[in-house]
Amino acid sequence: MKKNIILSILILLVFNLNFAQIDRTKQPESGPDPEIKFGTPKTFKLKNGIQVLVVEDDKLPVVTYSLRIDRNPILDGEKVGVSTLLSAMLGNGTTTIPKDEFNEEVEFLGASVSVTFSGGSANTLTKNNSRVLELWSDAIINPLLTEEEFDNQKNKLLESLKSNINNIDAISSRVSSALSYGKNHPYGEFTTGQTIENVTFEDVIEYHKKYNIPNNAYIVVVGDVKAKELKAVLKEKFEGWKKGKLPENPDPLFSDNVAETEINFIDVPSATQSTIIFTNNTTLKPSDEDYFAALIANQVLGGGSEGYLFKNLRDDNGWTYGAYSNLGSNRYGISRFTAETKVRNSVTDSTVAEIISEINKIREQSVEPQRLNDVKAAYLGNFIFSTERASTVASFALSQKLNNLPDDYYETFIENINNVSAEEVKKAAQKYIKLANMRIIIVGRGSDVIENLEKSQIKINYYDKFANPVAKPVFNKPIPDGLLALDIINNYIDSIGGREKLIDVKTLISNGELELPAGTSQQLILTSKQKMPNKESIKQKILMGGQVVMEGGQSFDGETGYIQGPQGRINMDEETVRKKKAVKGIFEELYYSGKELELINISNINGEDSYKIKVLEGSNISYRYYSISSGYLLSVESEDRNNNLTSIIYSDFRPVEGIIFPFRYEQKGQKVNISEIIINQEIKDSSF
Repeated sequence: MKKNIILSILILLVFNLNFAQIDRTKQPESGPDPEIKFGTPKTFKLKNGIQVLVVEDDKLPVVTYSLRIDRNPILDGEKVGVSTLLSAMLGNGTTTIPKDEFNEEVEFLGASVSVTFSGGSANTLTKNNSRVLELWSDAIINPLLTEEEFDNQKNKLLESLKSNINNIDAISSRVSSALSYGKNHPYGEFTTGQTIENVTFEDVIEYHKKYNIPNNAYIVVVGDVKAKELKAVLKEKFEGWKKGKLPENPDPLFSDNVAETEINFIDVPSATQSTIIFTNNTTLKPSDEDYFAALIANQVLGGGSEGYLFKNLRDDNGWTYGAYSNLGSNRYGISRFTAETKVRNSVTDSTVAEIISEINKIREQSVEPQRLNDVKAAYLGNFIFSTERASTVASFALSQKLNNLPDDYYETFIENINNVSAEEVKKAAQKYIKLANMRIIIVGRGSDVIENLEKSQIKINYYDKFANPVAKPVFNKPIPDGLLALDIINNYIDSIGGREKLIDVKTLISNGELELPAGTSQQLILTSKQKMPNKESIKQKILMGGQVVMEGGQSFDGETGYIQGPQGRINMDEETVRKKKAVKGIFEELYYSGKELELINISNINGEDSYKIKVLEGSNISYRYYSISSGYLLSVESEDRNNNLTSIIYSDFRPVEGIIFPFRYEQKGQKVNISEIIINQEIKDSSF
């Protein structure tokens, strides 16, 4: 014990001595920049035109291959999506090895192999290098392209497009590119159900034959190989890939920005949030002198959690989960600046104003020295970390080649970033972030946001979900004089079966299944049980090959409840229990008095005019949409504790014992199809 005390005193004395020698009036000097050494790739060219870049690295017994077929962007016109279908079909076996055997052998070798329309990759242990290369080259040169697989992938893609028809992220991505570049530009054209229907199996075969040629292909190899030995191996594996005539695809043309800032609005009446994208076209190339300053300007504005946008919109205002910007570049000098976020409808106009403020800030004010240093440090930290991945080394080597960059471009990258000054950041922002010529693309519910957006005095142009210009929609139709919210509720009760039938329902069981993409081997089965007045149980089962592989769900017995998931059982929190207790019966509308109801407006839900009613039950707020024509409940929106809305959309209405029920639910892109509804079957309390 005494020895330990003495040792502790000695340690303390040494610590104090060292501490006393530190001059805290001076900031510690930074150490030297870390050195990034990739080594100059060894290069050679095969007879069929493939250019090979080899970065030898024997630290680990692994090899990574990357294939890039270098083509100018392709304009597919009426058959947009043919390359997507081709990519989905590639890598699924070869003309000599069936799909299952191919995948099983790759897995057995502990490798990975992928092939796409634009190239592909392979990763392998050094000892399996020859066989993996043989499999990969066979998949590239002799892919198994069958009409059966074409039909399967085509149906999957059509179903995906159909399911995303009202997805605001899918709409904003499609429309923002189309408006920025034009729909007849390779960067602006997009896939639709019609363009996919236009594609035939013969189109895919011809497309592969036309574009899958080695004349302009690059293979980058990183890992435990010797370039001299590898040349003979690659020559052997790829000699069957014959040259072809290079397609004549011109360089993409620059598309002009708008003459003045404007809002491009796409109305999605079912949207509970707004996606906001600020964008303008740019001419930035990786070889430009101000490229590094442009990178840091974007990083300061919205490159991460320390960016102006994130700090303002998330940290200071709590309006979003994230807000980011991106400044694109390529060898053509044709790309875009974008700043993007997603917020609830009520703060859409405020968010637009704050993004404008932050863009003005990066353009007009010099970034503070400490913030600039912090941003550089964070950016370089990610850069240095990325260089540990073979795929990054491969992409750097290829980028250097394709963009005609200096041999020491990436070895001096850190130095060039650190040399960027605050003044250079401001100049780059002024050059590439063109606030005066910016499109502000907003996808959301017009009835909730347009009135306030119009107060901004920014010109608003309206478009549909496929970037076609349209007239300003009628967002809020007048409510008939004397119509009350309770009248609409009573009409709903009558339209689905009448008060007497609804009151007679004491228990309700629904069996359904989550809609999954075509070809998925899993099933997700849902069973919901309700018992008067507010007992509820929802059970979920995931099946694979008919066998249950996972179970979960939630249950509420009228007083307490729990949620069961992969991590075990968790008791419902007080807020959830309070909301569950507030539920009155299986059909809540039976118990509304009118005092808790407010008729807001006439809105459009999936093309159907509906009465929007605000329901206030204690501190619970929800919005319910009732069809004007049928009286049915089409959608329910609920506010969470952060004032965010979640929406459920109902459809496929059918009668069960004289009561109309929806047999299809959609929430956050998830669709549930009900197979069976059972009324008044006995349910024991122990089920909850």
